[in-house]
Amino acid sequence: MKDLTSIIKERRSVRKFTSQLPEKALIDQVIEAGLYAASGRGKQAPAVIAVTNKELRDRIMEENCAIGGWEKGFDPFYGAPVILLVIAPEEIPTAVYDGSLTLGNMMLKAHELGLGTCWIHRAKEEMEGALGDEILEKAGLSGKYIGIGHLALGYPDGEAAPIPPRNENRVIYID
Repeated sequence: MKDLTSIIKERRSVRKFTSQLPEKALIDQVIEAGLYAASGRGKQAPAVIAVTNKELRDRIMEENCAIGGWEKGFDPFYGAPVILLVIAPEEIPTAVYDGSLTLGNMMLKAHELGLGTCWIHRAKEEMEGALGDEILEKAGLSGKYIGIGHLALGYPDGEAAPIPPRNENRVIYID
């Protein structure tokens, strides 16, 4: 088993996935890691919606593509069979920060399990439209939620990129 520092250093965004759907138990482990992320005032506000239904996944892909301004047919989720959508009630002042920590934890856990991820934006715009309302209804949620981000999840199709060198000028000590 790898130590956490190795997992942090080795994790890379995946931009090509196989079509194989990960086992539900693996998806659940990734989500659980997200649910244990730190949150403002311990509110645990972010929710994770796991989309494994191909039809809904493809509709989210098309909406995301339209929001991003790409040509029809481009897949901003890079073929990942699972989309983990992180949302939070809009009245939570730390929603974006809490949801970001949720996404970070899930990316690290997925890497530990041999799965690949890529954080995909435009969840905010998606949740503001009709598809967002439909997703909330399918999930059994009511109220106003903001979209924090999507996590494309699946098995990587190819080798991970090497660890790039770090910019050492980003660490500044003030004694």
